[in-house]
Amino acid sequence: MNTILLVQFMGPFLGLLAIVIGAFGAHRLKKRFTIEERLQFDTGLKFHLIHAVLLVILGFNLGFTSPLEDYIVYSFILGTFLFSFSIYGLTWAASRNKSAKWLGPITPIGGLLLLVGWGLLLYYGIDFIV
Repeated sequence: MNTILLVQFMGPFLGLLAIVIGAFGAHRLKKRFTIEERLQFDTGLKFHLIHAVLLVILGFNLGFTSPLEDYIVYSFILGTFLFSFSIYGLTWAASRNKSAKWLGPITPIGGLLLLVGWGLLLYYGIDFIV
């Protein structure tokens, strides 16, 4: 599958998942979460939705003619999954008095990939202007 089709699929797919997960968290899990868990869940959801929208925008605006454009969107896709879904897993496990410590190191890796994506996008923009 070429990158443009992948991004044009993943952006709306991640957006759909964000709405479903957000509704599930707001209605089904609200009573299970402590205030701290709710804030953590909301952080994951916020980053999830922001990057889904960003992927939709990039999917319809980048030409995907250079490897840099591919690296940008792959960083955002993988970073969103690792960052947000590890937070969802951690908060879900905590609300059920379970341990999911193995997910803890995944969150910063996802965050780092999101930073890489933003850094590459900044570089791409500067390179495009200059």
